[in-house]
Amino acid sequence: MKFLGNSLHIANSGKLIARSTKTPSPGGIVFDSDKNKIGKVSYVFGPTKKPYISIRLFKSANRERIAKNCGEKLFVSKPKSKKSRKRRMRPRHNK
Repeated sequence: MKFLGNSLHIANSGKLIARSTKTPSPGGIVFDSDKNKIGKVSYVFGPTKKPYISIRLFKSANRERIAKNCGEKLFVSKPKSKKSRKRRMRPRHNK
């Protein structure tokens, strides 16, 4: 896990907004300081040196506790890589 940044507030859309010093990859799992899963990186916007991060919260995340602890340190893990499937080739029949 790597340090992501600090939480700012919960937007009207229900997403958590955070400020970071590095640009994370979308889809990364976000953890709070107690190592509880709270959401996924949804969108990165703003300046490139200190971007804002929109985090889609999980249903199991305690929104009230997150809203009270503005400025809490957040951490991110790498998103799971999608395994590529090999496509099975069908033999051609010449007519």
